[in-house]
Amino acid sequence: MTPFLPRYPLRPHYFLPALLFSLHGAVRADESAMPMVSVSASKQAQLLNRVPASVTVLDDESLRAAGARGLEDVGKLTPGLSFQPFGQAGVLSPVMRGMTANFFSFSSATLLLNDGVPVLMAQGFDDNLLGIDRIEVLRGPQGTLYGRNAEAGVINIYSSIPGNVPRSSVEVEAGSRKRRALRADLGRALVADRLYASISGEKRRQDGFIPNRHTGRKEDGRDSENLKLALRWTPDALTDAIVRYRHFSYDDGAALWAAPTAARATVQSGTPSWNHMRGSSVSLDVARQLAHGIKLRAITARSDVFDKAQQDTDFRPADLLHIARDHHFRTTSQEVRLEGRLGTAQWLAGLYGDRDEHDLLNEQKLPMGLSRSAAKLGGNSTAAFTHWNVPLGGAWSLNGGARYERDKVRYSTPAGLRQDSAWSRLTPKLAVQYQAAPALLLYASASEGFRAGGYNVFAPSSRYTAFSPETVRALELGAKGWLAGKRLRYAAALYRMQVDDMQVQQMPSPGLVYLTNAASARSTGAEAELDYLLGGGWQLQAALALNRTRFGRFRDGANTYDGRHNPFAPDRSGQVALRYDADSGWHAQAALSGTGAIFLDAANRYRRNGYGLLNLNAGYRTGAWDVSAYVSNLANRRYDAVGYQNGIVSVVSPPREAGLRLRWSR
Repeated sequence: MTPFLPRYPLRPHYFLPALLFSLHGAVRADESAMPMVSVSASKQAQLLNRVPASVTVLDDESLRAAGARGLEDVGKLTPGLSFQPFGQAGVLSPVMRGMTANFFSFSSATLLLNDGVPVLMAQGFDDNLLGIDRIEVLRGPQGTLYGRNAEAGVINIYSSIPGNVPRSSVEVEAGSRKRRALRADLGRALVADRLYASISGEKRRQDGFIPNRHTGRKEDGRDSENLKLALRWTPDALTDAIVRYRHFSYDDGAALWAAPTAARATVQSGTPSWNHMRGSSVSLDVARQLAHGIKLRAITARSDVFDKAQQDTDFRPADLLHIARDHHFRTTSQEVRLEGRLGTAQWLAGLYGDRDEHDLLNEQKLPMGLSRSAAKLGGNSTAAFTHWNVPLGGAWSLNGGARYERDKVRYSTPAGLRQDSAWSRLTPKLAVQYQAAPALLLYASASEGFRAGGYNVFAPSSRYTAFSPETVRALELGAKGWLAGKRLRYAAALYRMQVDDMQVQQMPSPGLVYLTNAASARSTGAEAELDYLLGGGWQLQAALALNRTRFGRFRDGANTYDGRHNPFAPDRSGQVALRYDADSGWHAQAALSGTGAIFLDAANRYRRNGYGLLNLNAGYRTGAWDVSAYVSNLANRRYDAVGYQNGIVSVVSPPREAGLRLRWSR
């Protein structure tokens, strides 16, 4: 019996190939096999072991076992995925396979889809992981099916769908620095076989750890609320419609920022620092079974994010330097697609459109005075796409598709400055797969990615006002399958990506951030993953990701950055976790995750050193109750990003935390 085994596999973990053989003899014949897993990576239901791409799947049980509470934790569990150190809750800039984007570009290189609602920028790029069914992380360019912000990959979050089977859970947590949290998740049928509803919510607070020696307070307290609602209607056997609403808010203290020249993790700020971010989204997801086996799917979504923050950047009693933002981001999107079969081929075709309207206000305090800059940034995308899965006979299959997309960006200021640009792009993808054996899939793929250009809204020099689109051409070779009687699941991939007009962020000083284009860059890497049922209640997961992303030719004014590391992209990262579940209800897990050093600027002058974190948890499950204790960062490792904002700021790493969780579910 292995209670730790979820409905979806715990496959975020990678390890060395030799481990496949050294552990082969440790399995007992009476242990369960790994389950078959269905994913929607190609926007159609497909078995995971038949998808010719790098996909990591994390379900609710595996995330809970790892203590994951947000997308930063998902990054620790997923090879090739991390996030820039920024220190403000609710603002995450993803880094995937060496590709990244600054939060001031208002466009990410990795797309987040939350039940079909696109999150296209760092602001609001997070989720509390409550009431979800699974997360699918697709690595490599996914522009053919997902569009302009999917050039590095896609993070797909799927919430639990309410139905006839009720679900209920309540969890309380108490931990270090007066950490307290209350979470609840409830799903029920209001009218059997017709109408269903679900609600999940969370309230979380924690005191800060950065002392302000001027005021005597701790500056970085955290206070967040999350709410998710869903109403599902199935009027007949052919129609399924779901309305979803999501709301989140942060009422925090300062970001995890301090001066590199001061005593570590201390400030003397006389200027109040705070983060008041709020956001909401509403969506309608309708599926309809048509004649001749054709399925229709339409997703309409609207999201609003309010990013209001103020941050001291001199960290002294006098108000010499600070930055502030008051932004409102609005995005509306619509996707309609059809899928079906033509002979033995499976096909999908669709249309997509979105519209952005952003009101931006930036404030910067300098010793000589206070300046405020306002602007409007908007745009829209329209696209048509198709994807096909065609058996070629025998063990061979062909997967391919293309997307034609047109993107427009508009920029205006109260002073009357107006600019607009538009780009069109055809983004193809082709993959050949070979079922070498029932338990072994080999594949090779070629794909392209595209990220639209834009405007540096608050850059003072017209030389940096506009930046060009970024394009990616990628090749990938992969293998995935089972060993040891389907008790061991593995996947491995090699990739190479050529990037043209790479968008690179520059941060000369706090509040001054702009993007410019490197002429070229290259990302090469390898990933491997393993999930192994060892027997006797033991389960091992491991992860390893290697990446090398370097600029080719890169000139920015008088500066030359040829051959330098792309900022925020680690050369290596990985994790290994060992889990034990006893038939009597006891369970324990130890997880070690680590990442190599990253550079914080294009010149590679400032860096965050590599680090490893050891997390432990143990508990007891009986009936509907589960009580557990945890320790995060057991060794109290420090991994500050020293020199952020061109040497002005250190983003301070959080200390060791411990706590207790009590959960009731049925």
